[in-house]
Amino acid sequence: MQNFNIHTHSIYSDGKSTPREHVEEALRQGLVKLGFSEHSPLPFDNTFSVKSERMPEYVAEIATLKEEFKDQIEILCGLEADYIPGVSETFSATKEKYHLDYLIGGVHLVGHSANPEELWFIDGPKWEIYDEGLMKFFDGDIRKGVRAFYDQTNQMLEHEEFDIIAHFDKIKMHNRDRYFHEDDEWYRKLALETLDLIHQKGIVMEINTRGIYKKRYNGFYPSPWLLKEAFKMGIPTIISSDAHHYSELTLEFDSAFRHCEEVRRSNPT
Repeated sequence: MQNFNIHTHSIYSDGKSTPREHVEEALRQGLVKLGFSEHSPLPFDNTFSVKSERMPEYVAEIATLKEEFKDQIEILCGLEADYIPGVSETFSATKEKYHLDYLIGGVHLVGHSANPEELWFIDGPKWEIYDEGLMKFFDGDIRKGVRAFYDQTNQMLEHEEFDIIAHFDKIKMHNRDRYFHEDDEWYRKLALETLDLIHQKGIVMEINTRGIYKKRYNGFYPSPWLLKEAFKMGIPTIISSDAHHYSELTLEFDSAFRHCEEVRRSNPT
């Protein structure tokens, strides 16, 4: 059973708990490793990413906690790096600038603009924003929208250096089987192309539990059929809670572990 979580957000980005509160809860649960991965700075105002001017403070606080608790738990300092082509800072430059331990790469905003009003936000709690963006940027054509999401994810995999890919099929979350179904041939082709690229690049794939405990999706990221293919390819995986509050550090880890075992049993090698 996995006893660590390295996809964690604190009050430095869009989390609700301090880093110390996360550490104290991790110790209470007997975790051996805890990684902080605030949303990376972006060159426009938003409500979810760490501000550039606060990055030194963030890095310094995690360093202090590392030292204070070094005999009890391994603490890592990283970022969940948002990839927006031609807009976001190069991942390697960010990692080097702040001497980070690791990076999680992800796509939450689809497009090529430094103006957030011109980007399709596919995440967050409101499905209405997903729908509005689909109409505004893709004239309601879900195939164009989904292709743009996976194309951008593929660009990130091709051009950036990072360690873990975040919820790589999250485009399905606000879809809720309204615009497409995951057994649609065109959708499976796009998702499998990205999965194959993850394999080629040697990236670790997370099994993200947040959709379930936030009741925004009735399964994990990625879906069982994609996880089955990932296991066939030998893609390394970790379970992540994508915690935004200390109470979420290991939510649904047990069910994720059972889910993985079920998928493995259904696909003997």
